[in-house]
Amino acid sequence: MKTLVVYSSLTGNTKMVAEAIAEAMPDCDIFSVQEAPASVEGYDLVAVGYWVDKGMPDSRCKAWLEGVKNTRIAFFGTLGAYPDSDHARECKERASALVCEPERGNNVLGSWLCMGKIDPKVLEIMAKIAKNVHPMTPERKARIEEAAKHPNAEDCRAAQKYIREVLASLAN
Repeated sequence: MKTLVVYSSLTGNTKMVAEAIAEAMPDCDIFSVQEAPASVEGYDLVAVGYWVDKGMPDSRCKAWLEGVKNTRIAFFGTLGAYPDSDHARECKERASALVCEPERGNNVLGSWLCMGKIDPKVLEIMAKIAKNVHPMTPERKARIEEAAKHPNAEDCRAAQKYIREVLASLAN
């Protein structure tokens, strides 16, 4: 089985998870989206990593995904929210929707998210622009502080477990 990991990372969070996932995949190539091949033909599974930006995969990842067709995909990513939140669930659904038009022939086999440190520049922008939309409540402050501890070794092990489960589903 030939596998590929393609990831987009702003602060290094998603890159860390991508490298952990690549370690758990057989015969694996790994590229950032800027260096990734335009064609994924010949790969049995493509793991695609992104950081969440406004509830969606980031723009570089979205642009690369536009060319992906007839591929088995396993999504993974990082976000500043809790991975079991409604927001995270919606982010996963939006990522899948980007590639699931029937004419594209893609098959999304899974989607996994973990918390990740939020870029300080993003926090600064949100404090100025979106303070009425996202006020700094004690709950929000606690979430940001928790996100600053991620991804960690436990997240990387969980990512590897996730991708092994995806690979096992292909063997069945």
